[in-house]
Amino acid sequence: MTAPGRARLVEIDALRGLAALAVVLFHYTTRYGQLYGHGTAPLFSAPWGHLGVNLFFIVSGFVIFMTLERTRRPLDFVVSRFSRLYPSYWAAIVLTFTVTHIGGMVREQVTLPVALLNLTMLQEFLKVPSVDGAYWTLAIELVFYAWMLLLFRLRLLARIHWFVAALLVLRVVYHGAAVLAGVELSWTLGRLLLLATMPWFGSGIMLYRRAAGAPRASRDWAVIAAAVATLWIADGAGMALLLAGLCGVVHAATRGWLPVLRWRGLAALGGVSYALYLVHENVGWTVIRTAEARGLSADAAIALALFASGLLAWLVTRCVEQPALRRIRIWYARRSGDDLRHVGRDALRQQVDVVAVDETVVGLHGERQLQAAGHVLEPAPGQRGNVGGGQ
Repeated sequence: MTAPGRARLVEIDALRGLAALAVVLFHYTTRYGQLYGHGTAPLFSAPWGHLGVNLFFIVSGFVIFMTLERTRRPLDFVVSRFSRLYPSYWAAIVLTFTVTHIGGMVREQVTLPVALLNLTMLQEFLKVPSVDGAYWTLAIELVFYAWMLLLFRLRLLARIHWFVAALLVLRVVYHGAAVLAGVELSWTLGRLLLLATMPWFGSGIMLYRRAAGAPRASRDWAVIAAAVATLWIADGAGMALLLAGLCGVVHAATRGWLPVLRWRGLAALGGVSYALYLVHENVGWTVIRTAEARGLSADAAIALALFASGLLAWLVTRCVEQPALRRIRIWYARRSGDDLRHVGRDALRQQVDVVAVDETVVGLHGERQLQAAGHVLEPAPGQRGNVGGGQ
């Protein structure tokens, strides 16, 4: 496989931004209506928006495998993920905790000790509530990172097809045991093995391999086909067709067949998508509830919540995420004795939510914006005790 370069693939950023927007619209229209009820019926609703989580998982598989292809040492990956995820996450916890308490959102409030436990990002494993329900996918992503890092450490990334295929088979076994024998196999083991989400993560990995020009394309497409078949068996035709469709969109994006995704506004949306995911739900619900209580229509309240969450996402990205990422990576480079040029000037002032892909891939459609980048956790939407997606 050609070693990934540092060219920016704007289209992947745009897809991530669109996925985040779909999730936000779902939470502000459909989910808020289910939990609290809008004062007036909004003119627009997005009951399908939670499916953005599935696209997030595909992109996460794409990006994390790409990141490991460019990683020299295991600790490089750990520092990369930590610097990318935790500073913004901590800022979002402070903001959300404060807003929900000031705004009187009793249903969404947690105690201070619980909020402090949330700082670890391990609350799912500690069986305590999240400060914001949207954090439910973070545990899934951390488990995925751990598996990928283990495979990297054992030098088994070249056999990723067998790893994904084995988990797909096990997913079918779980489903068969439940349907045919009425036996529910271990939920905890299934969670740790990512059986519900591996079709999405695995497909993203294979799509990256195709974008990077890896050999044996037939194996990659076979794994994607197996993932679609697994979902058809376990989750039904609808989810299987969704996976096939989203894989087609991501592949088209990497080939440069969707020029609309190069629009600067979509790239900017992708640039703040992680912070938007972290801050939008409870903060936005507080804004909507307060605005409607003061007589604003549902549409005006939703628009106000979109503005507020978008502004907060921009501020968190600009004032927390980017500076923290720069400082942590410079500190790590110095501590490791690396030439700071390896960190890269563009990486230090980056719009952090961009994806570095092999320059030969970008060359397929003439995009050569040489901006080094960190990589995202594809956060996906969901909430404590509410409708999620992809699981």
